[in-house]
Amino acid sequence: MRAVVKNGIGVFTPQGFLDASSGNSFLSIDDIDGTIAQNADMILVSMKKVIFFNRNGLDSFVKMFHRVRSANHCTVGFCDYDTKKYAAIVKFYRDDLNFSLFKTQEIALLFSANYKNQNKNILLYNEDKSQRAAMAIELHDNGHNPIVAQSYSEFKEKSAAKNAYDIIVTDTYLGQMGQKVATRVTGNAIIYTVSSFLDAEIGSTFNIAYHNNSLNVGFRLFIFDAYKVISMNVHALNFFSKLSSAGAEYNATICFVGMSFEKTPKEFKETLEDSGLMFFDQMDDILQNKDLLEELGASSAANVKDKRAINKTTVTELPNFIDATVATIEMMTNSKAIKESANISKIGILSTEGKIASSIGFYGDMDGMVVLIFPTGIAKKACELLIGEETNDTELILDTLAELVNIVGGKVKTLLADENISVDITLPRTYPDIDSLLEIVQDKKGVQVDLSFNNDKFIFFLTR
Repeated sequence: MRAVVKNGIGVFTPQGFLDASSGNSFLSIDDIDGTIAQNADMILVSMKKVIFFNRNGLDSFVKMFHRVRSANHCTVGFCDYDTKKYAAIVKFYRDDLNFSLFKTQEIALLFSANYKNQNKNILLYNEDKSQRAAMAIELHDNGHNPIVAQSYSEFKEKSAAKNAYDIIVTDTYLGQMGQKVATRVTGNAIIYTVSSFLDAEIGSTFNIAYHNNSLNVGFRLFIFDAYKVISMNVHALNFFSKLSSAGAEYNATICFVGMSFEKTPKEFKETLEDSGLMFFDQMDDILQNKDLLEELGASSAANVKDKRAINKTTVTELPNFIDATVATIEMMTNSKAIKESANISKIGILSTEGKIASSIGFYGDMDGMVVLIFPTGIAKKACELLIGEETNDTELILDTLAELVNIVGGKVKTLLADENISVDITLPRTYPDIDSLLEIVQDKKGVQVDLSFNNDKFIFFLTR
């Protein structure tokens, strides 16, 4: 199949049915290589003339996407679909959506390196906050003016204004973000959702590596949404008891919300409480109680035994981490970064006044955590684009800062994948003051890079 190449975008347009028997016949790696040779930096498969498709039919394209990204670092994905097709593709690949989706070729063009500085007014919405942030940054960097709708109701209201925007972006996904394993909420809590009957299977389905890396990053409050749990047996009881005991080393708290013990022995609850678990009837009993949230989710200076030194593998990949961080913040602040120094040592902060921080963990073929320390001025400037206005609301700035750091993590994940290093990332953890950060990292040895953005000092710290 030959592609139509225009403005650096190569588009393949299969017709008819995409299933296990036909997918491989539509497109070959030679077809893609020939398209890239025509200076295409984006390879897309149009769904415009596809009558029917299933997961097996798309898999052959997705496998080639992975090979092309690894070899040529270009954007790959699908385009020209309706909302129903978009929902189907997202559902098929929700656990590994590492390619992009553009509702139209016109939208794809906005993200192309060949269509910069057109100054288009763009209304964009995605229910995933990280996706909204990532798209806003890319569009801003390409010289456009993104207006981010923070809710669906806001999007409907703004999109009703005729001729107010050059393009409206919906049903679009940038395939560079990390896996979404849990939901972050105010107060730096992580919520896990469990349901049905809890038995020995919880030990194999629960992502313990993600949980442990979240502890390493600094999360201390974990909430299990158990409204739909019918009952649990002794195997699940033992699992949660051990999980709580292991978290005690970090002074972490595990809570169950909405758990009914109508069909579960009452002594199970007593055993879990003895193990340190807490029980609440309603989620708001925790989330709406700011004092309790702060108490349960606070950092801890507890002595953690596993203080691993940074290793050669992590140091070797340092340029990828720095590139992802600098590129993101330069986009957000319209300023150039100047590297002032780099050292392998414990973290060193000359002044803790007027600074906030965020961290994100990664794990898989390699593991560790990235810590970013912002002067409040840089943080506010960087967050203005995503918020849409200036603000002095510390909670809103921290919440938005977390999304910025999540974007950094997603970019790191993509850069490492191009080198065949597979990692997943945790949710970001924010720190309203440096003292709470130091409780987590002050004894860890890592690589510290001091940067300057318009004479504002910024610290990057990579550790394990």
